[in-house]
Amino acid sequence: MESSRPSSDLSHYLGAFRRHWWIALVATGAGLGGGAVLTQAVPKVYESSASVLVESVSQDTNAEGGRTKGTVNLDTEAQLVGSGAVAVKAATLLRSSVSPIELAKSVSVQVPANTTVLVITFKADDPRAAQAGSHAFAEAYLRNREETARAQLDKRIRSLNLKVRQLTTMLAGINAKLATAAKGSSSEGNLQSLRNNSQNQLNSLTGRLNELTTTMVGGGSIISDSRLPEEPTSPNAWLNIGTGGMLGLLLGLGLAYLRERFDRRLVTPNDVRDRGRVPVLAALDERSTPHFDDVVQPYGPGGRVFNRLRNEVLASLSDGDQVIVVTGTNRGSASTLVAANLAAALARTGSDVVLIGAHLPDSVVDAAPLARMFGVSATPGLSDLLAGRVGLAGALQRTPRIPSLRLITTGGAATAAGLMQSQRLKDTLQTLRGQSGYVVIEAPSTSSSADAQSLASLADAAILAVELRRSKRPALVDATEQLRRVGTKLLGTVVMPRLPAMQPGDLTAPAVTLPVPDEMPDETIDEDVPDGPTQQLSYAGRQRPGGEEDDESVTAGELAGTGAAEGDDT
Repeated sequence: MESSRPSSDLSHYLGAFRRHWWIALVATGAGLGGGAVLTQAVPKVYESSASVLVESVSQDTNAEGGRTKGTVNLDTEAQLVGSGAVAVKAATLLRSSVSPIELAKSVSVQVPANTTVLVITFKADDPRAAQAGSHAFAEAYLRNREETARAQLDKRIRSLNLKVRQLTTMLAGINAKLATAAKGSSSEGNLQSLRNNSQNQLNSLTGRLNELTTTMVGGGSIISDSRLPEEPTSPNAWLNIGTGGMLGLLLGLGLAYLRERFDRRLVTPNDVRDRGRVPVLAALDERSTPHFDDVVQPYGPGGRVFNRLRNEVLASLSDGDQVIVVTGTNRGSASTLVAANLAAALARTGSDVVLIGAHLPDSVVDAAPLARMFGVSATPGLSDLLAGRVGLAGALQRTPRIPSLRLITTGGAATAAGLMQSQRLKDTLQTLRGQSGYVVIEAPSTSSSADAQSLASLADAAILAVELRRSKRPALVDATEQLRRVGTKLLGTVVMPRLPAMQPGDLTAPAVTLPVPDEMPDETIDEDVPDGPTQQLSYAGRQRPGGEEDDESVTAGELAGTGAAEGDDT
């Protein structure tokens, strides 16, 4: 069982998405629209790049040795591009009123691997401004590098000139001393050696000075100038719209899950089983759900469902269990449809089945539903029986199409409210236990009155009828709790789609009508003998399968069946 749990959870989430797909669709559409709006609202940013080849200046002969090795450090040079000195020169070249600090924020530098190249990129809200800014910073960097190199070179030239002047002065002094020194003396030799050394130093300094004064300073060159960008780099319309759509989809899925999580309605049979903790005996769909005015055919989609329901009910009943109460979690006709079709399925096996209509109509539209469905008289019924106006034999009517099924309708206008706990009802059920195989009670919903709980206390087992998308989890939990408190075994639930509300124009003529003497003089009712065998009932025009009208008449004694034969008039 545990191994099937992940697949069950996955099916639950997929079912939630199917039920609330419109939330995900709306959220995804909103995300796509938000991405499009953001693309239009965000200022466009253009980028243009210029590539600068960094060359060594003066004695920087090791620049080709690598990116960070040698005298020229390209990482340091990359930082210099955004320095204040370069930014000031770039602002001068651009003739821009924007401060150099703000201009420096728009520039970025990349150093391609294994090269001595700087890629200088400038961002602006205009393509021409981006092109001009990139070129200006590249030009300003090269000028700054050249000026720095020229300043260092000039400093070295000044230092060498100073040394040359000092050596020249010293040579002049040495020459003056040699002119007065005695020839052949030791002092003359020393002065001569000192003059030679100084002359050699002077010659070396003069050579270096000549080399420096003729050196051409070049800090580098622009090898790829900036171009006019054709498309903005930001915002990226496809990226924004795609991201918005993905975020909208995720948000929609989250909202769909939250709606599913906090929606108290029971939407699928899995909700009844998982959230209500009640087993599902049968699940009807739109094709198999019965209509209000008839019982499903045994070999149709609905008939097959109720046949399986019958088999499961019989397998779940213990020895001696005969009375089954069918109630609903909400007001409506769900329990009526389930009770009627379950009783018909049980009777088709040849068992003697009694169906009791204890569900008072919710409105005039729903009046006498069981009488309409089975083609019997609406009166007398349970209310008349419990009020003492008719005996059990007079209330029992045999259905014409299913001989093994007898029916006690809800009854006349007199209500049976307050009589569901009466001793007369208990005696009636006790009598029926001895006369029939099974008794199916169509009870009102547990949410409308306490009659369902009272009837369940007299039954051996109970079945709950649940209308999906109408019944809510608290009502299902309350129904199961009511049945548990009276000790009735709950077999499970029968779930069906939400039933459409019946309109007065949707009703067909009742299956059985009580004849009125002035309208039907040839068919009368003996008012003095309400339970007698001479009472006449007329079936209204019901069509046989061949298309002929069935206009037969039967007596009340024939409808009562075995109950009348045995003289049961409880």
